[in-house]
Amino acid sequence: MGRIAVAAVVSLWAIPISILVNRIVPDPYMDEIFHVPQAQRYCRGDFTSWDPMITTPPGLYYLSLAYVASLFPGMWFAKAVQSFPLLCSTTILRSTNAVFAIICSILVYDLLILLRPTMSERKATLYAIVLTLYPVHWFFTFLYYTDVASLTAVLAMYMASLKEEYWISAMLGAFAILIRQTNAVWMVFVAANGAITYAENSYEKVFVPRNPKGIVFEGNNLLLDRKDIPTDQGLRKRKMSSSVNTTDLSKFETSGHSLCHAPANRHVAGFIDEILDTTLKLWCSKWKVLISFAPFIMVALAFLAFVIWNGSIVLGAKEAHVVSPHLAQLMYFGLVSGAAFAPLYFNLGQAAALYHSFRRNKVLGSLLILVALTVGFTSIHFFSIAHPYLLADNRHYTFYIWRKVIQVHWMMKYLLVPLYVYSWFSIISILGKAQNRIWVFSFFISCALVLIPAPLIEFRYYTIPFYFLILHSQVTDYDQWLTVGTLYVAVNIFTMTMFLFRPFHWDHEPGTQRFIW
Repeated sequence: MGRIAVAAVVSLWAIPISILVNRIVPDPYMDEIFHVPQAQRYCRGDFTSWDPMITTPPGLYYLSLAYVASLFPGMWFAKAVQSFPLLCSTTILRSTNAVFAIICSILVYDLLILLRPTMSERKATLYAIVLTLYPVHWFFTFLYYTDVASLTAVLAMYMASLKEEYWISAMLGAFAILIRQTNAVWMVFVAANGAITYAENSYEKVFVPRNPKGIVFEGNNLLLDRKDIPTDQGLRKRKMSSSVNTTDLSKFETSGHSLCHAPANRHVAGFIDEILDTTLKLWCSKWKVLISFAPFIMVALAFLAFVIWNGSIVLGAKEAHVVSPHLAQLMYFGLVSGAAFAPLYFNLGQAAALYHSFRRNKVLGSLLILVALTVGFTSIHFFSIAHPYLLADNRHYTFYIWRKVIQVHWMMKYLLVPLYVYSWFSIISILGKAQNRIWVFSFFISCALVLIPAPLIEFRYYTIPFYFLILHSQVTDYDQWLTVGTLYVAVNIFTMTMFLFRPFHWDHEPGTQRFIW
């Protein structure tokens, strides 16, 4: 019932707003002037021509071909179109993303239920609808860009991995890369965390000693079936009994694989201990892990071979998308994501929680703050890139944020550093309440690998990491979600109004220009 409700609500705005957008802006706009003609070539059966200005692979065009092919029999029977290429209009191609936005909302709902089994359908429905309203994702639902299909493919890949359908997950990962190259990083992120979970489960089943009655032996201690014995968070409760068979224990102790049979550290004290504990479990299940996750390895190797053959990660316009050390991009992501869920990250309770966590260990806390501020100031001063597109194109909101906020005064970019640092501390703190340290660290590294090489500041690049962030943050306050949803609706009304009803013109170039993310 929840899936149907989510799909119905998303359809209620996706369909009418798509009609409105196509009525007012019927012709391709911005990057659509490259994507739409390329997709139409594919519709004509021309798979050899390629626009050199397109930087992403043709995955979106293949999806559009399949979508149009599903519509063609009915349209032809109704005599609405006479040939397949005529059906590949701008309107129909844009509707591809409207369909994927609905599918994406269902995936978000399913992921919420899967990641939080105790969540009610009502809450999962509300949360999924709010996340589908995320302004950048919502806006590009109505244009022919790769973002919506890219997010949908990544979430589908993640869903399959969580369900331990690793071959399906790897295939979806390959297709996600075929839509946008940077999804290779998210595929590795999903595969790595899937492998860790798989190894931990295998270790529990194979290497944790038990006797036939279900007693679990950990070192020299016996865990009995008593309700008052605490269990570590994240570990399955084990069946235990009140009797011990020492003969079975001695048999176990004399068996092979002493390293793997050594008790894993149940009370992991620090990050290094957690890494060692996870490494041990991966090593003990190495062959099972390699076999189960071989599809991901094959896709990753194929992608690496493509990058080497192509000479770059991008396909076209390579001179405008040169890999650059844009460390400031990571700072911007932290603040944008925090602002996008401000009731969670920017509130007195969260600020107080961070203050008390640093105060508990003043030396370590002070050192962390000092290092973070140093990295922040260094990133902003030495590794902040003003791309020519950012400085010249006044159709993007980033143009005005850069000029009116970041560059309004030479001091302003430095004054924002404490906000960047606070945002990341808040993100890590909230993620750390629900995820282990390795997951949080791998998420940070994945964000860095995706964002730092990108010289252009684009809010669209932040969408996938933002969804991973919110899906894994234990946001349970109903009022916070309602507040965020209301803010999203307000922002969406503003951006769509500006796009549709506040066009402008350039003196140096003909045509109508519109404001866009």
